[in-house]
Amino acid sequence: EVESDILRRVRTLLRELDGHHPACQCDRGMLRWTLHKKIDQNPSNSSVLVKILVKELERAERGDFRHYIIPLLHTLMYTLIKAPCISDELCGRVYDFCKKLLTLPKPFCTIGLDYATRLKMERTAPGMLYQRMVISEQSLKSDPYPYQEKIFIFADPKLLSEAICNALVTDTEAAQVSQSPRACMCYVIIHAMQAALGEGCDVSGLKASLQDMPTSDVEHWFRQVVAAVECAGNEASADRGQHTARLEKIYCTVLSSSQAGDAPLAGQQGTPLPNPSISFHLWTEDDQLWKELVLFIRPLSESCEPECLSQDLDHFEIPDVILDCECCEQTRFSVLSTDSGIERDLPTAAEEPFTPCSTETEQSRLQRKGGIKKKPSPLESMAFLQAGCNGPGAKPLAKPQRKAGIPPEPAAPLQRLHTARVVLLGDDRILGRLAQAYHSLRKRETRRVFLTPRLNLQFYYIPVVTGQPNTLAVADHAATGQEELCEVAGYLGRADPWYESNINTLCHMIPKLATMPSSPSKHLVTDLFITDVIAYYVRMGIQPVCFQVYAVKIFSNDPAQEPAEDVFLTELRTQMQDSISHKELSMTKKKTTLDGPGIDLTVTYRKVVVSDRPKELTMSLRSTGLVMKAIPADEAEDLVCLNVNITEIVKSNNLSGRSFSAVANRLKTCNIKIRSREQRPFMVCLDKDSRRTYRNVISVEVSPCLEPSYCLQKTRTMKFSLHETEDVGLVKYMPKSLLLPINTFAGIIQ
Repeated sequence: EVESDILRRVRTLLRELDGHHPACQCDRGMLRWTLHKKIDQNPSNSSVLVKILVKELERAERGDFRHYIIPLLHTLMYTLIKAPCISDELCGRVYDFCKKLLTLPKPFCTIGLDYATRLKMERTAPGMLYQRMVISEQSLKSDPYPYQEKIFIFADPKLLSEAICNALVTDTEAAQVSQSPRACMCYVIIHAMQAALGEGCDVSGLKASLQDMPTSDVEHWFRQVVAAVECAGNEASADRGQHTARLEKIYCTVLSSSQAGDAPLAGQQGTPLPNPSISFHLWTEDDQLWKELVLFIRPLSESCEPECLSQDLDHFEIPDVILDCECCEQTRFSVLSTDSGIERDLPTAAEEPFTPCSTETEQSRLQRKGGIKKKPSPLESMAFLQAGCNGPGAKPLAKPQRKAGIPPEPAAPLQRLHTARVVLLGDDRILGRLAQAYHSLRKRETRRVFLTPRLNLQFYYIPVVTGQPNTLAVADHAATGQEELCEVAGYLGRADPWYESNINTLCHMIPKLATMPSSPSKHLVTDLFITDVIAYYVRMGIQPVCFQVYAVKIFSNDPAQEPAEDVFLTELRTQMQDSISHKELSMTKKKTTLDGPGIDLTVTYRKVVVSDRPKELTMSLRSTGLVMKAIPADEAEDLVCLNVNITEIVKSNNLSGRSFSAVANRLKTCNIKIRSREQRPFMVCLDKDSRRTYRNVISVEVSPCLEPSYCLQKTRTMKFSLHETEDVGLVKYMPKSLLLPINTFAGIIQ
């Protein structure tokens, strides 16, 4: 009966992927959650679910139902991580299936390789995946595995209602209340013992022994267990039997320290997987994302007062900046030198602090060589920048040694020990803010590298559309429907069915749960469901979909005003401007009578052709407005392409007189310039956000936004090779365009 019930739930899950939604709409998006919750209530059924999922995976492969494979595999791996004990034979079947995926195209081979690597370690050291997940998510101190993760949820208070924000704050805070470091360390110990020893582990006795111990002893045994598991998982020739014997020795020592009597074994008992560390942030400042990431890498000391936050963070800012090109900023350091370059002016040993006075010091003080300062090579200066935000870390430059004859010690390579998982809640407008913040962050890293070699930055997106938006949202909704406000989510749902099933269904569910009246059943649902779905998404969503960020240069009708530079992710919209002077109004009426509504525009764009050769075209027309869409309507279309829809006014003469009609003029391009021939101003709105509206605009230039580090290195290269037009040297191997990666479960399934 248990097996048939689980099989029925799995088959229902697969039918939903085919578009056969459950009869009860409230069950949409909850099928996966209820399946895992059922197993959590009876952990002994984990092996039953794994067997069923393996059979369904093999059936999907034979029947060529590839869209089932990734959802089933994610469900299986999540079950396997949380399961108290899975036999080596069953893990072997899953491992063999993952190896078969290596023959398939992306993303199947990518996910198959990742899970095959994890399963190989899990088979040697059972419980390793659970252990690493808890250590990193809870930031537990562990030398063998020193990684830390944190989830940052960002919501724009101008886009979401106060009730939704308050409900999310309450839920995220409640999820962290019962999770102490001691409890999480006990979970790791118990799960590792049960995964290795299986039915021979007395879970109740182990829990009692750990509960009676002082915290220092729990920390000691935690370190012992982590060291044993990590040692076995990282050794190529490690034996599972030796690992089990080592853990059994620790297990017996822990039980012998307790006064608990011998009790009969109670079978498999589940060890809860703690909720990850989550912080909720209302996005009110432009540089708030960067500040939070800096504090995650370099937390303020306990003695530092909160009001010192801005001064402490400003330590990382370079105030003296010059603009070398449109997309990057290069730093100029102004340093007052007190070194005359004359040997007798060097400070004596007594004046040098913390330097022992010796003959060697005196000799080395007189070993100054020529006064030519060697500039660092471009490869050294750009080692961190070429990888962008997701590349591997690189070695920092070693500090020069004062003493002669002593070679500099090689600096230890910086490791990305921190992972920041940034979850955005809202619609396309908050993603527009994210594109701005990400572009600003990359420019900061170009000027002074700090986060790139230390932080692994991951972005996630959960669409939320409120039923009763606030004033700003009402203004934006007047011109934009709710479907158009979630174009990115719609694209991700079409590209990844598992994202559509688990994440896009939250679009209207979160506002409903947040506005439910307070009751025990409400807390039962919200505290578990919303937090669990977010945790599942960030844990299993590892495949990014990269969206092109576009740079826009906006020229005002005021010649004294500098052009404004901005970026957008989803949409640029132009409209006619109403507020003009009386003189212009009378001329506009006369012009409208003769030529029709709208303004005369000159559009210059680079046509997209199959050969990818640049072909620039220019056309003149009269238009009432245009829309540039960066998100394609079909997942098979190119993401690096703008779909421009221009509303053209066509004049025609007939027997009844002069008439005007609106015609949709469509074109595809990546670079486009729009100029008002009559110098009549118009409005420009970016990413559907009324807060990002520019008025009195007479010209707009749009192009793919370049990676700031690429711009900087390109500028440096051009200084030495003025006649080179193509990328040479290191520039050829650097990412050229600025792409915003948003993680999903599968990426794009073609």
